[in-house]
Formats: sequence, C-alpha cells, structure tokens
Amino acid sequence: MQTQEQQYVRVADIVGDRKASPPKPAILPVSASCWWNWVKTGRAPQPIRLGRTSVWRKADVLAMIEAAAR
Repeated sequence: MQTQEQQYVRVADIVGDRKASPPKPAILPVSASCWWNWVKTGRAPQPIRLGRTSVWRKADVLAMIEAAAR
C-alpha cells in the first residue's frame, strides 16, 4: 500500500470527473482551467511531468488545501 507521499494525482483526480463511470469525486471544487491558472500563478504546486502527463504528489495538493484553510 502506498503512503500519501508516494501517491500521484492527475487533474481529473483533483477537480473530479462527473462523466466517468463511476463518477470521480473532486478533491477541490474548482474547474480544470481554474486549477491550471492556480498552477501558473504559483497558488498550486508545480506538476511533475511523466512523459506527456502532468501529475502532482497527493500530499502536496492536500498540504496546499490545508494551508489555504488557515
């Protein structure tokens, strides 16, 4: 079993995907374009590139949410 430091999430995991079967719940209630704007402006962590895919460490995303809640 992977710990949160070892887990990676993609944009669809962060913002959710209602069209998936079964639907994926969102970690954050924002759109994909909003998420990418946050990444561009530094509000969200920079992605890790795996080939052509962008992923984020789940722990980094959760830490960002925790810091914003303070």
